[in-house]
Amino acid sequence: MRPRVLVAGIGNLFRSDDGFGPEVVRRLVAGGGLRGLPGDVRAVDYGIRGMHLAYDLLDGYDALVIVDATPGPGAPGEVAVLRVREDDLGRGGLDPHGMAPVAVLASLGELGGRLPATYVVGCRPADLDDGIGLSEPVTEAVPVAMDTVLTLLRERVLADAAPARTSGGRG
Repeated sequence: MRPRVLVAGIGNLFRSDDGFGPEVVRRLVAGGGLRGLPGDVRAVDYGIRGMHLAYDLLDGYDALVIVDATPGPGAPGEVAVLRVREDDLGRGGLDPHGMAPVAVLASLGELGGRLPATYVVGCRPADLDDGIGLSEPVTEAVPVAMDTVLTLLRERVLADAAPARTSGGRG
């Protein structure tokens, strides 16, 4: 049985480059990238709906790939892959009206689930101020991130993941 994988686009499209994750997922769903998403991978634009992502993860995913703008060192438009483990999360504190990915993932245990194998495909933003539309370097990073997600799925997630459901489901 092939593993169940969720690709989650996270970000606020009203905050310029914070809309990176939703844009990447939108294009992946539309069939872009190297060869498009495998049929057993579900891709969702969660935007800022953290509670929705948390509850979807209770449905028993073997792996999660988050696509998000990731502020920090590096040039705007730089794409990087991070592995997230339970030790990286700390405690929950889920805001049902917002999206703090660390809080969402840390709250899974309180909701009756567990963290699946989790990766972040992140892009360094140039602009997180109010506004609609991605900056030029982040726009140029979208196809790079799409190919990165597809390569990650093919080489790491689908090849290595053995089905071990995150929970028994919501019932």
